[in-house]
Amino acid sequence: MDYTGQVVAITGGARGIGRAMAEAFKAKGARVAIADLNGAEEAAAELGGYGAKVDVTREDDIADFVRQTEAKLGPISVFVSNAGILRTDEPSWDAAAASDADWLASFEVNVLGAVRSARQVWPGMRERGGGVFVIVASAAGLLAQIGATSYTATKHAAVAFAESLSVAHGDEGLQVVCVCPQAVRTDMIGGSEDGGIAGADGIIEPSDVADETLKAIEEKRFLALPHATVAEYETLRATQRDRWLGGMRKFRRMMVGARGRPV
Repeated sequence: MDYTGQVVAITGGARGIGRAMAEAFKAKGARVAIADLNGAEEAAAELGGYGAKVDVTREDDIADFVRQTEAKLGPISVFVSNAGILRTDEPSWDAAAASDADWLASFEVNVLGAVRSARQVWPGMRERGGGVFVIVASAAGLLAQIGATSYTATKHAAVAFAESLSVAHGDEGLQVVCVCPQAVRTDMIGGSEDGGIAGADGIIEPSDVADETLKAIEEKRFLALPHATVAEYETLRATQRDRWLGGMRKFRRMMVGARGRPV
């Protein structure tokens, strides 16, 4: 697929999956705009694009990023909502242990960051006949991340929002892609060599996620699953829920026994 001259905007784009997305689209000819809390300007300069410090919990920041991107580079064809955070259930590891502050922060970034981004970019796309909106969720949004309940819940919400965007606006020209990887070699796995439960099927590189995302766009697929086994797990969860829950409890016991913690 040729992106020559098209503008791709990415939140959380200075490192990890977001940076890999920027590099992949740039390699296909796109002009890239990068938003991040830190390092966006430097990353964008390396890719010949536009970068800005953006906090996705602030709608004004996102609105200004969209305006400046389109003023400097042109209309946005693809928007990648990638910014995300992970909060665990420490210190007790009870499912309801995380503080209200952690829950609210998770919703602000993992869910409302995508909502605010769509609110700002979709009207312009609609006027131009459509576009692509990518939400980088997680396999946890289809399954679960043991030991990180607020992350699991908000990633499920992110998937649901992506589905709602597709239902509401697919007939108007909006292609929505929801990216749901397991363990990826980024800061989010905290230097873990095995990635915990998310790494059971192997830790992949950010570039693998980017490649699968571009493939999903080209093939007009809603889900981008860099770990193909996630589809099998989701089917098991949907059709044999008790068996799936039992398996997850078993995995949690194994993690606690091996590490003293479920992550």
